[in-house]
Amino acid sequence: MTKTNLIRLGSTVVFAIILAVVIELMGLRENFSLEYLKATIEANPFVGVAIFIGMFAIGNLIQIPGWIFMAAALLTLGKVAGGLVTYTAAVLSCLVTYLIIGYIGKDSLRSINNKYAKKLLGRLDSKPLQSVILLRAFFGTAPVLNYAMALSGVTFNNHIKGTLIGLAIPIFLHTLLFEFFAEHLFDIAI
Repeated sequence: MTKTNLIRLGSTVVFAIILAVVIELMGLRENFSLEYLKATIEANPFVGVAIFIGMFAIGNLIQIPGWIFMAAALLTLGKVAGGLVTYTAAVLSCLVTYLIIGYIGKDSLRSINNKYAKKLLGRLDSKPLQSVILLRAFFGTAPVLNYAMALSGVTFNNHIKGTLIGLAIPIFLHTLLFEFFAEHLFDIAI
């Protein structure tokens, strides 16, 4: 790994830690809860949805899983509106992470000298759009995936197209199955 890429990766880690610490010190960490997100949307749907989208983006940067946001949107807005708001917020969140982390870390994963990393990046190089679609379909908005995509050197065009297509699949399926899981696994009355 080159010194420049090591500095870029280190800067990315430092950024993520500083952001998480700032969120914690400001007392905002508890706002990333199902109850707070629901209450924010219910209080004023238009402003609440804008805050929801912003929190989804920040949450992704500080490694908060997307299912919390999806649950809040679906419980508050219902299947159709909640699914559409979740999809929009998820895409924007992935885009924000790609732009910020990509700006800081560039394509620093490219310099990792590991056969598995090279194999994964080779697949991303040979079939970038298909790879992004599959990764999004299986892992959704997983924060670690967002960081890896931003640091992989995948082009903006392939990232955004793959994210738009790939996220539609899991969000649609989760939306359809949400009531079942909420009621039977988490004992949430809908």
